[in-house]
Amino acid sequence: MMEAAEQPLLKYCNYCREYKPLTGFQRRTGRKAGPLSRRGACLDCRRRKQKAGQASPDTQQGEKGAVKAAAKPPVVGNDAARVHGKRTARTLPVHHERRQLPSKDNKPQLDPTDPKALHPNRNGMIRLRGKTDKGRRWHQEIDPELAATLVKERMAVVVNRSTIRRLYTNREFRRYIMTRDKYTCYFCGKYGDTLDHLLPRAKGGHTTPVNCVCACNDCNQSKADRDADEFIRERARD
Repeated sequence: MMEAAEQPLLKYCNYCREYKPLTGFQRRTGRKAGPLSRRGACLDCRRRKQKAGQASPDTQQGEKGAVKAAAKPPVVGNDAARVHGKRTARTLPVHHERRQLPSKDNKPQLDPTDPKALHPNRNGMIRLRGKTDKGRRWHQEIDPELAATLVKERMAVVVNRSTIRRLYTNREFRRYIMTRDKYTCYFCGKYGDTLDHLLPRAKGGHTTPVNCVCACNDCNQSKADRDADEFIRERARD
């Protein structure tokens, strides 16, 4: 009986499915080269394939692997970094579907002329924004009562719950009042080219279309800081 050290080394052939001596297989080359590394097909199977005019079994196996690799879709983007175990500098962008936001039609629409829609911000103020005569944008924070008055008297409109927008610049507002009143003094009916407040600013009046009228220079100077009704009554007495 042969000792274990004298027994020949056997290898299983992947094609004839038989165990044959290791010397009956072709040596491997390259990275897989070694004293005991052999190819999967035995020499008999290789000769049989060559006589039949076909490629060797290992070549067929390599071609099958190439076909499978070509059938797989290319790995791009973050998936390529995940497969290779590291993130490369050049990775193709991966396009994700955008999350659909709720439609604006479902949101309640604010009435731009309704001051009840206003709600103060964290500071308890309302943001007022507008433009200068040269078109430069500006903004400031005002009291909610003043904001409601500007909206009510048609000087501003509601943009959102905590913001209103002034409708006129200073130059546009003056032109609007003069055109509306046809350059006629509100008190005497003569030609007027100045702007006057029915309720003086000193008593809480504001520069709005409701509180401003066209006036001549004489009536504007005579009225001073009196109310419009009071000034008209005094003119009637005289």
